[in-house]
Amino acid sequence: MSTKVRLGFIGAGWWATSNHLPILAARNDVELVAVCRPGRPELALVQERFGFQVATEDYHELLELPLDGVVIASPHGLHYEHAKAALARGMHLMVEKPLALRASEAWELVELARRNDRHLLVPYGWNYKPFIEEAQRLLSEGIVGEIEYVLLHMASPIRGLLDGTDVEDVRGGKGLFAPDSRTWADPAVAGGGYGHAQLTHATGLLFFLTPLRAQRVFAEMSAPGSRVELYDALSVRFHNGAPGTISGAGSVPSNNRFQVDLRIFGREGMLLLDCERERLEVRRRDGREINLTIPPGQGDYDCDVPPNRFVELIQGEQQRNNSSGEIAARSVELLDAAYRSAKSGRAEVVAYV
Repeated sequence: MSTKVRLGFIGAGWWATSNHLPILAARNDVELVAVCRPGRPELALVQERFGFQVATEDYHELLELPLDGVVIASPHGLHYEHAKAALARGMHLMVEKPLALRASEAWELVELARRNDRHLLVPYGWNYKPFIEEAQRLLSEGIVGEIEYVLLHMASPIRGLLDGTDVEDVRGGKGLFAPDSRTWADPAVAGGGYGHAQLTHATGLLFFLTPLRAQRVFAEMSAPGSRVELYDALSVRFHNGAPGTISGAGSVPSNNRFQVDLRIFGREGMLLLDCERERLEVRRRDGREINLTIPPGQGDYDCDVPPNRFVELIQGEQQRNNSSGEIAARSVELLDAAYRSAKSGRAEVVAYV
């Protein structure tokens, strides 16, 4: 590997130019080699702003270059195609969520990365928060015993993004471009609505914290005034027999905080996690209680750590990947079954591979 980590970007729209690129461009140990996105004027703007050596509308041309890693921030439905091609070229990958739209695709990417000894990271920002890592440590030590029931809820102020009416409201003045409404509000491009756009963050968190894996899902979804769903209500049976309830809502009023509320009930007690109100509590049947002090604002979403962690993994300076391909694939298979269930009107078995 060269002295600097040589990176390419497939996809450079709103989120990539507002988060990933500024973070990586600020590192003196990263070389931004090549970028790919549609639209010559937009491509030139990204190249000029971030100093890419090569700018192309053909991702195959990008993958011919000597790169250490690739960041994929293309529309949801293209993640699998782009990630598979990059892994075939032996590159480390950071792939925006969702990792893929189908369970079989997600697990294929995980297997390719494993076979080629490549890092595969999906940038779930909450997974790297100190209080989330503490929750993971406690659960891994068996603080609640065998998990018997899970309740998970997430809600976000992104209605304008999903119904295509107010992308500037979501943008918040960041990045070179406003969000492309087709990427989020067109089911042919996005593959779904709130589930793929947001609920994947919460399920990615759940699967970082626990070894659970969904077995069967029954889903109700609704899309009032939108082509993609704004609301998700999932009933889940996990592999260990535990039931779970997972819900999502995309209609939180603007300027309100994201809601992520997770409650895990086990044979020995319960763990209560709330990102909106910064709460991590454990209450055990033996009377022991834990109430972690969390600094105000720590529960707010940010995605600073994952791009930096991606570089550190490539350099060998870090071994801990809190949002691995395996974690992301468990999220994909749950959502895949949920979308199939919402369409069929019956419970759907998770498509194991």
